[in-house]
Amino acid sequence: MAAACAPLAGDLRSQLLASVDALLFDCDGVLWRGESAIPGAAQLVNRLQECGKLVFFLTNNSTKSRELYVEKLQRLGFRAHCQQIYATAPCAALYLRREIQLCGSVYVIGGAALRGELQAQGIVCSGPGPEVTPGTLQVWATEPLDLTVAAVLVGFDEQFTYLKLCRASRYLRDPACFFLATNTDTLLPLEGGGIPGTGCLVKSVEAASKRTAYVIGKPNDFMFKCIVNEHGIDPSRTVMIGDRLDTDILMGSNCGLRTILTLTGVSTLEEVKAHQESDSPERHKLVPTYYVNSVADLLPGLE
Repeated sequence: MAAACAPLAGDLRSQLLASVDALLFDCDGVLWRGESAIPGAAQLVNRLQECGKLVFFLTNNSTKSRELYVEKLQRLGFRAHCQQIYATAPCAALYLRREIQLCGSVYVIGGAALRGELQAQGIVCSGPGPEVTPGTLQVWATEPLDLTVAAVLVGFDEQFTYLKLCRASRYLRDPACFFLATNTDTLLPLEGGGIPGTGCLVKSVEAASKRTAYVIGKPNDFMFKCIVNEHGIDPSRTVMIGDRLDTDILMGSNCGLRTILTLTGVSTLEEVKAHQESDSPERHKLVPTYYVNSVADLLPGLE
């Protein structure tokens, strides 16, 4: 059985905060819900920074630029700047430019923000938008491809079409063409039960191409590696705070971090218990070190 997930309160809360220099926060479901801040979340984040702690904001959402995230954070009362934002769009650009040193352009399934972050780092891309092309299936199967394309990147795309799927799979027939995805979240937790997320689009391209995408976002460790490289933080003195076991908490486990589940978002203690009682070591990685009802519960630990 996995180790117990302890409630974070009292002296344990103070000890934990004293033992960390950096805190990684997921955003939606942790700091806000929709357009409303979680009560006390802004006070916590601001107080942490006043105490000299490093605070970073991590999100799998590829539909907003870092500037838009800063604007939202500040509008909701959080102190934030672009260097604290680690989203899948800018991190995908970093991966293409630094990790694989891409020579060529990128075929993008995604929106304007994803394309903008790529272009801001000098990466040529094509694909975002309606891509309405008349013709038959035979025309789409044989149309000339852009010979400069050296990678396919899949993010959230409200205008995803069969034509985009065809083009992506044709590019990926070349084994030298890199295949990346911003994230594999299968659900966008909106009011009314949510809608299909980026992971559903990724799965369709994987099925069509018979290839597996390299995932930039949580639960992979690439965003954390970016933070370590740029800010020199110590994993042993860092904590990950999130509301989803399969992304936030699993990323923390994959990176050797202590983790805190907040119950203001997606995952529940019942799910934690099910993973604890499982015989699978992989499911044990989904068990957080601690839990709180809300991130605001951490505020007394700074007094």
